[in-house]
Order: sequence, then structure tokens, then C-alpha cells
Amino acid sequence: MAYYCTTMASPVGRLKLVASDKGLAAILWQDDDPTRVRLGPLTENSRHPVLQETERQLKDYFAGKLRQFSVRFDFAGTAFQKKVWEALLTIPFGETRSYGQIARQIGSPKAVRAVGAANGKNPISIMAPCHRVIGANGKLTGFAGGLDVKAYLLELETRKSA
Repeated sequence: MAYYCTTMASPVGRLKLVASDKGLAAILWQDDDPTRVRLGPLTENSRHPVLQETERQLKDYFAGKLRQFSVRFDFAGTAFQKKVWEALLTIPFGETRSYGQIARQIGSPKAVRAVGAANGKNPISIMAPCHRVIGANGKLTGFAGGLDVKAYLLELETRKSA
């Protein structure tokens, strides 16, 4: 499968956007671990329509003008990971869920750690809102973009949902 990429500046650093012809495949952080999301060779193409639309929607999100994304996604992962990532899409803007709540939602109540691992491998950061998943005690836990970015995104959404 062919993957195309471009980068964009954002309030949380440079983001690498990756798409296939099926949809958005990844939003990667500036200092992302290169082994976290594996997609294959990337070809630079800032004019790919999925990448252009993704950039437009992200700019609107950061400007407080967009609460729900409408880009097509092309998740690459295991069946379990995809189940977790689909569950992320159901978390409303400005709200959070615990790993345990996500585990129960997908019908695997004992798979809290596996949900955490899948959440950490979420390739489509921000748009598939893994930043909205927190510890059972309400504290922020691991995030590929860094806990400061997670806090920023949650604050952005809380401010905009009021």
C-alpha cells in the first residue's frame, strides 16, 4: 500500500500527516518513537486531498472552530487495536474516559492493560482522541505526544466546550 505524507506546524509542535488512498493513516508527533506506528515507505505529497483536508480540520480544531472531525480513517492495526481506536471515536469533545471504561465498552472488561497498550499505539493522534483517555484516578497517564501536550489538548477542549 502506498502512503503519502506532509508536515504541518501546530500549537503542539510539527505534526507529520500520513494518508493512503483509503484515508488518513497517521498523525505523528515531532519527536514520535519511529517504532510506535509502522506503515511502510512514505512519499511526500502535500497536495494529497486527504492530507489537505486533515490539515484544514486540524487548523480549525486548534483555532476552536471544530469539535468533530470528518476525515476518512485508514487504521492499520490488529482487530483488538482497531476496536479500541473505534471506541476512542465515541468519546465526546471535552470529555474523558478511563482505560477501564474503554475496556468495558469494547466488551473486554479485564483487558485494561491491553487497552492502554492499544491506546499508546493509536496512529491517528488528536483525531482519534487518545488524549481523552485518563487513569482511573483521574490523572493523566502516558501519551506519545507527552503529558504536557495531553494536558494542552484537554484544556483546549474544556475551554471550547464551555
